[in-house]
Amino acid sequence: MRGLRFRAAVAAAATLASLAAAQGALAGNHVSAVQVPAAGSLTVTKLIVHAKPDPSSPAVVTLRQFRQDYRWQVVLANAVRKGSDGNLWYRLSLPMRPNNTRGWVPAAALDLHPVANRIVVRRGARTIEVLNGSRLLLRAKVAVGAPGMETPLGQFYVTARFVPDDPFLGVFAVETSAYSRLTEWPGGGKVGIHGTSRPDLLGQAVSHGCIRVSNATAAALRSLAPLGTPINVLA
Repeated sequence: MRGLRFRAAVAAAATLASLAAAQGALAGNHVSAVQVPAAGSLTVTKLIVHAKPDPSSPAVVTLRQFRQDYRWQVVLANAVRKGSDGNLWYRLSLPMRPNNTRGWVPAAALDLHPVANRIVVRRGARTIEVLNGSRLLLRAKVAVGAPGMETPLGQFYVTARFVPDDPFLGVFAVETSAYSRLTEWPGGGKVGIHGTSRPDLLGQAVSHGCIRVSNATAAALRSLAPLGTPINVLA
């Protein structure tokens, strides 16, 4: 019990230190830019995302440090510039409806690191690729959304990773920031990239919007697609 109290105290102290550091940076301390695309987490409990890199611009959404499922809120920054207040701001790809919504936040409110790999899904060709720069790490066949439930096009990213407890979803899955047309689907209709117990359906348009891959491909994504990995879904 004493050990648990000690660890809780250390965690609380670290959180307070992070908040204090962020507040100090927001007050005008120097913040160095991180090369984009860059992924990471929030250094503050909640964060207002603005339409422009300007603290007086309209709010797009409020992000919280932890999601409703108690996972860390992962963010992806795809642009950086100096804001109207003279501080650095990052443009985020936001995990919300409508798909491909963007918004700006102060750099000091984020803890970011550059991301190396990216995923490209070609919906018409029914393929998935993982690239590191121009180097191809993986190419495989996929199944995509059926007519009327097409896999959404755009720029997204990996927001969570998990091992499914349903064999239908295969051996591994990543949750993305994209949303399908099904609002009643888990998480409000979040699109996933996951393995499958029906590899015979790969190469077809049969899903509710998710991207199905073979279990071998899903297992490879476990090491190739960390949190924050950018995802481009092309026509």
